Amino acid sequence: MSAKLSVNLNAIAMLRNRRDLPWPSVTGFGRIALAAGAHGLTVHPRPDERHVRFSDLPDLRALIDDEFPQAEFNIEGYPSEDFLQLVEKNQPEQVTLVPDDPSQNTSDHGWNFADHAAFLTAIVKRLKRSGVRVSLFSDSDPAGIASAKATGADRIELYTGPYGGCHSDSGKAVKELEKLAKTADAARALGLGVNAGHDLTVDNLPALVRAIPDLAEVSIGHCLTADALEYGMATSVQRYLHACRQN
Repeated sequence: MSAKLSVNLNAIAMLRNRRDLPWPSVTGFGRIALAAGAHGLTVHPRPDERHVRFSDLPDLRALIDDEFPQAEFNIEGYPSEDFLQLVEKNQPEQVTLVPDDPSQNTSDHGWNFADHAAFLTAIVKRLKRSGVRVSLFSDSDPAGIASAKATGADRIELYTGPYGGCHSDSGKAVKELEKLAKTADAARALGLGVNAGHDLTVDNLPALVRAIPDLAEVSIGHCLTADALEYGMATSVQRYLHACRQN
């Protein structure tokens, strides 16, 4: 089974936001990605809207509903009240909860599930009332997975930043990959699905999907967008889809 590919559009939005102009079009690039075979679109709307804007979400929801009904919309972010209302308004198929501080440039760690158990349990319960699948951002920590399961979440998303950062150190990459695989094993044993994301490339993705054969989904934005500058969005999506099948 190949991991599904969700294309994160935040980097496209960040480029657009450099000018008071409507291009590059976030929805337009989402359309290209889905037409090329991507299984879904991911956005991370931050409070200051420095990447994806709140106004982008209804357009992306409509794009999927009207043109690609088989695709999924994944909204990720810190579960503030404003974020939760944004999710409830735009009805994604999946929401990924991350422990970001609003000032962070990007997500850089997973939840401490034991410390945030009560908080996350209440949030998960609220979100699941609307039928959304809930995934929790997770470090490579098999011991914490039981607490993640206890929140009622459906999946974890493995934070692969440390693995992606090993692009020039193959020995360290192997060790990081082993930690990710052990965490995925712990999640699988408890009935949790496993997603992954952060700094994944066409070069390091094949080893990840071989190490976690039942990986459900990868969410990729920065590196795929960088590749799109060289190869175009459609070709880049196809390259990543090929990488997802290397198991």
